[in-house]
Amino acid sequence: MNHRHHVVWMGWLVGAFCLALVGGCVGGSEAYRDAPDRSAYLDGGDSKVGVILLHGRGHHPTWKVVDPLRRGIHRELGYHTLSLQMPAANKPWREYAADFPRAYEEIEAGIAFLREKRNVETIYLMGHSMGSAYLARHPDAPVAGFIGVGVRNRGGPPLDSNANLRMISLPVVDIYGDGGDGVDLQDARARSDMVSDRYKQVLIPGANHTFDRHERPMVQAAVAWLSERQ
Repeated sequence: MNHRHHVVWMGWLVGAFCLALVGGCVGGSEAYRDAPDRSAYLDGGDSKVGVILLHGRGHHPTWKVVDPLRRGIHRELGYHTLSLQMPAANKPWREYAADFPRAYEEIEAGIAFLREKRNVETIYLMGHSMGSAYLARHPDAPVAGFIGVGVRNRGGPPLDSNANLRMISLPVVDIYGDGGDGVDLQDARARSDMVSDRYKQVLIPGANHTFDRHERPMVQAAVAWLSERQ
Protein backbone atom coordinates (compact mmCIF):
# COMPACT_ATOMS: atom_id res chain seq x y z
CA MET A 1 0.00 0.00 0.00
CA ASN A 2 1.26 3.48 -0.81
CA HIS A 3 0.98 5.89 2.10
CA ARG A 4 0.82 9.64 1.76
CA HIS A 5 3.42 11.48 3.77
CA HIS A 6 2.36 14.59 5.59
CA VAL A 7 4.92 17.19 6.60
CA VAL A 8 4.40 19.37 9.62
CA TRP A 9 6.60 22.44 9.64
CA MET A 10 8.07 23.30 13.00
CA GLY A 11 6.95 26.81 13.94
CA TRP A 12 9.02 29.66 12.57
CA LEU A 13 11.96 27.68 11.17
CA VAL A 14 12.51 28.17 7.46
CA GLY A 15 12.57 24.70 5.96
CA ALA A 16 15.26 23.38 8.29
CA PHE A 17 13.54 20.53 10.10
CA CYS A 18 10.32 18.61 9.54
CA LEU A 19 8.45 15.67 11.00
CA ALA A 20 7.06 13.09 8.58
CA LEU A 21 3.91 11.29 9.59
CA VAL A 22 2.56 8.35 7.64
CA GLY A 23 -0.98 9.01 6.50
CA GLY A 24 -1.93 11.86 8.82
CA CYS A 25 -1.55 15.46 9.79
CA VAL A 26 -0.81 17.01 13.14
CA GLY A 27 -3.48 18.51 15.36
CA GLY A 28 -2.00 19.07 18.79
CA SER A 29 -0.65 15.62 19.59
CA GLU A 30 -3.06 13.65 17.39
CA ALA A 31 -2.76 12.59 13.77
CA TYR A 32 -5.83 12.68 11.53
CA ARG A 33 -5.51 10.35 8.58
CA ASP A 34 -8.28 12.01 6.57
CA ALA A 35 -7.05 15.59 6.85
CA PRO A 36 -5.56 17.22 3.73
CA ASP A 37 -1.87 16.65 2.98
CA ARG A 38 0.59 18.63 5.12
CA SER A 39 -2.16 20.56 6.88
CA ALA A 40 -2.10 21.58 10.55
CA TYR A 41 -5.33 20.74 12.38
CA LEU A 42 -6.50 21.51 15.92
CA ASP A 43 -9.52 19.51 17.04
CA GLY A 44 -12.49 21.49 18.29
CA GLY A 45 -14.22 18.44 19.77
CA ASP A 46 -18.00 18.89 19.73
CA SER A 47 -17.84 22.44 18.34
CA LYS A 48 -19.81 22.88 15.14
CA VAL A 49 -17.64 25.80 13.98
CA GLY A 50 -14.38 25.59 12.07
CA VAL A 51 -11.90 28.02 10.52
CA ILE A 52 -9.78 27.16 7.48
CA LEU A 53 -6.57 29.20 7.24
CA LEU A 54 -4.52 29.98 4.12
CA HIS A 55 -0.91 31.05 4.61
CA GLY A 56 0.93 33.69 2.62
CA ARG A 57 2.83 33.19 -0.63
CA GLY A 58 5.58 30.60 -0.62
CA HIS A 59 5.23 29.45 2.98
CA HIS A 60 3.53 26.74 5.07
CA PRO A 61 0.62 26.05 7.47
CA THR A 62 2.47 27.03 10.66
CA TRP A 63 4.13 30.17 9.33
CA LYS A 64 3.60 33.74 10.49
CA VAL A 65 0.04 35.06 10.75
CA VAL A 66 -1.70 31.69 10.28
CA ASP A 67 0.01 29.93 13.19
CA PRO A 68 -0.90 32.44 15.93
CA LEU A 69 -4.39 32.71 14.45
CA ARG A 70 -5.10 28.99 14.30
CA ARG A 71 -3.84 28.52 17.85
CA GLY A 72 -5.52 31.63 19.25
CA ILE A 73 -8.92 30.90 17.70
CA HIS A 74 -8.79 27.32 18.96
CA ARG A 75 -7.69 28.41 22.45
CA GLU A 76 -10.15 31.30 22.87
CA LEU A 77 -13.21 29.90 21.11
CA GLY A 78 -12.68 26.15 21.04
CA TYR A 79 -13.25 26.01 17.29
CA HIS A 80 -11.74 23.50 14.92
CA THR A 81 -8.90 25.13 12.99
CA LEU A 82 -7.39 23.72 9.81
CA SER A 83 -4.38 25.46 8.29
CA LEU A 84 -3.80 24.23 4.74
CA GLN A 85 -0.67 23.86 2.65
CA MET A 86 -1.11 26.10 -0.36
CA PRO A 87 1.02 25.79 -3.52
CA ALA A 88 4.37 27.20 -2.41
CA ALA A 89 6.70 27.20 -5.40
CA ASN A 90 9.59 29.67 -5.24
CA LYS A 91 8.66 32.06 -8.03
CA PRO A 92 7.62 35.68 -8.57
CA TRP A 93 4.27 36.54 -7.01
CA ARG A 94 2.73 37.55 -10.33
CA GLU A 95 3.08 33.95 -11.53
CA TYR A 96 0.97 32.54 -8.70
CA ALA A 97 -2.30 32.87 -10.60
CA ALA A 98 -1.47 29.63 -12.42
CA ASP A 99 -1.49 27.82 -9.07
CA PHE A 100 -4.90 29.06 -7.95
CA PRO A 101 -6.90 26.10 -9.36
CA ARG A 102 -4.75 23.73 -7.27
CA ALA A 103 -5.22 25.98 -4.25
CA TYR A 104 -8.99 25.86 -4.77
CA GLU A 105 -8.82 22.05 -4.70
CA GLU A 106 -6.99 22.16 -1.37
CA ILE A 107 -9.61 24.50 0.08
CA GLU A 108 -12.43 22.23 -1.06
CA ALA A 109 -10.67 19.22 0.47
CA GLY A 110 -10.42 21.15 3.73
CA ILE A 111 -14.12 22.03 3.65
CA ALA A 112 -15.00 18.38 2.98
CA PHE A 113 -12.80 17.19 5.85
CA LEU A 114 -14.40 19.53 8.38
CA ARG A 115 -17.94 18.84 7.25
CA GLU A 116 -17.78 15.11 6.61
CA LYS A 117 -15.17 13.90 9.11
CA ARG A 118 -15.50 16.39 11.97
CA ASN A 119 -19.24 17.23 11.67
CA VAL A 120 -18.61 20.97 11.40
CA GLU A 121 -21.64 22.97 10.28
CA THR A 122 -20.28 26.54 10.08
CA ILE A 123 -16.98 27.24 8.31
CA TYR A 124 -15.05 30.49 8.03
CA LEU A 125 -12.18 31.05 5.62
CA MET A 126 -9.11 33.09 6.57
CA GLY A 127 -6.53 34.27 4.06
CA HIS A 128 -3.25 36.16 4.38
CA SER A 129 -2.28 38.52 1.56
CA MET A 130 -3.90 36.82 -1.46
CA GLY A 131 -6.49 34.57 0.21
CA SER A 132 -9.71 36.11 -1.16
CA ALA A 133 -9.78 34.67 -4.69
CA TYR A 134 -11.53 31.40 -3.84
CA LEU A 135 -14.71 32.97 -2.47
CA ALA A 136 -14.85 35.48 -5.32
CA ARG A 137 -14.98 32.57 -7.78
CA HIS A 138 -17.03 30.15 -5.68
CA PRO A 139 -19.96 32.20 -4.37
CA ASP A 140 -21.94 29.08 -3.46
CA ALA A 141 -19.20 27.54 -1.30
CA PRO A 142 -20.47 26.49 2.17
CA VAL A 143 -18.56 29.26 3.94
CA ALA A 144 -20.08 31.68 6.46
CA GLY A 145 -17.57 34.52 6.26
CA PHE A 146 -14.05 35.64 5.40
CA ILE A 147 -11.17 36.87 7.59
CA GLY A 148 -8.68 38.81 5.48
CA VAL A 149 -5.31 39.66 7.06
CA GLY A 150 -2.75 41.89 5.37
CA VAL A 151 -4.77 41.77 2.14
CA ARG A 152 -3.04 43.27 -0.90
CA ASN A 153 -4.57 44.53 -4.13
CA ARG A 154 -1.80 43.95 -6.67
CA GLY A 155 -1.57 41.99 -9.91
CA GLY A 156 -4.92 42.10 -11.67
CA PRO A 157 -7.39 39.19 -11.59
CA PRO A 158 -7.30 36.77 -9.86
CA LEU A 159 -4.52 38.28 -7.72
CA ASP A 160 -6.20 41.64 -7.09
CA SER A 161 -7.82 41.23 -3.68
CA ASN A 162 -9.64 44.56 -3.97
CA ALA A 163 -11.55 43.25 -6.98
CA ASN A 164 -12.03 39.85 -5.34
CA LEU A 165 -13.45 41.29 -2.13
CA ARG A 166 -15.97 43.35 -4.08
CA MET A 167 -17.32 40.08 -5.50
CA ILE A 168 -17.88 38.52 -2.07
CA SER A 169 -21.30 38.97 -0.47
CA LEU A 170 -20.43 37.21 2.81
CA PRO A 171 -19.52 38.94 6.08
CA VAL A 172 -15.88 40.05 5.98
CA VAL A 173 -13.36 41.36 8.49
CA ASP A 174 -10.38 43.10 6.86
CA ILE A 175 -7.47 43.23 9.35
CA TYR A 176 -4.46 45.34 8.37
CA GLY A 177 -1.52 47.29 9.75
CA ASP A 178 -0.03 50.68 8.98
CA GLY A 179 3.63 49.69 9.48
CA GLY A 180 6.20 48.04 7.25
CA ASP A 181 6.33 49.16 3.63
CA GLY A 182 2.95 50.94 3.81
CA VAL A 183 1.36 48.83 1.06
CA ASP A 184 -1.20 47.20 3.36
CA LEU A 185 -2.38 50.59 4.60
CA GLN A 186 -2.59 52.00 1.09
CA ASP A 187 -4.57 49.02 -0.17
CA ALA A 188 -6.89 48.98 2.84
CA ARG A 189 -7.70 52.64 2.22
CA ALA A 190 -8.67 51.71 -1.35
CA ARG A 191 -11.27 49.37 0.16
CA SER A 192 -12.58 51.78 2.79
CA ASP A 193 -15.69 52.53 0.73
CA MET A 194 -16.77 48.92 1.30
CA VAL A 195 -17.14 49.33 5.07
CA SER A 196 -20.70 48.49 6.12
CA ASP A 197 -22.63 46.27 8.51
CA ARG A 198 -21.33 43.34 6.44
CA TYR A 199 -17.75 44.53 5.84
CA LYS A 200 -15.57 45.56 8.78
CA GLN A 201 -12.04 46.97 8.73
CA VAL A 202 -9.73 46.69 11.74
CA LEU A 203 -6.45 48.61 11.91
CA ILE A 204 -3.64 47.15 14.02
CA PRO A 205 -1.37 50.20 14.61
CA GLY A 206 2.28 49.59 13.80
CA ALA A 207 1.78 46.10 12.31
CA ASN A 208 3.68 45.13 9.19
CA HIS A 209 2.54 42.64 6.53
CA THR A 210 3.33 39.62 8.71
CA PHE A 211 2.22 41.23 12.00
CA ASP A 212 5.59 40.68 13.67
CA ARG A 213 5.28 41.58 17.37
CA HIS A 214 1.60 42.37 16.76
CA GLU A 215 0.26 38.83 16.79
CA ARG A 216 -1.86 39.30 19.91
CA PRO A 217 -4.01 42.23 18.68
CA MET A 218 -4.35 40.49 15.30
CA VAL A 219 -5.70 37.37 17.01
CA GLN A 220 -7.95 39.44 19.27
CA ALA A 221 -9.48 41.19 16.25
CA ALA A 222 -10.27 37.88 14.56
CA VAL A 223 -11.63 36.31 17.75
CA ALA A 224 -13.85 39.33 18.47
CA TRP A 225 -15.30 39.26 14.94
CA LEU A 226 -15.94 35.51 15.09
CA SER A 227 -17.59 35.89 18.48
CA GLU A 228 -20.00 38.45 17.05
CA ARG A 229 -21.10 35.98 14.38
CA GLN A 230 -22.33 33.31 16.83
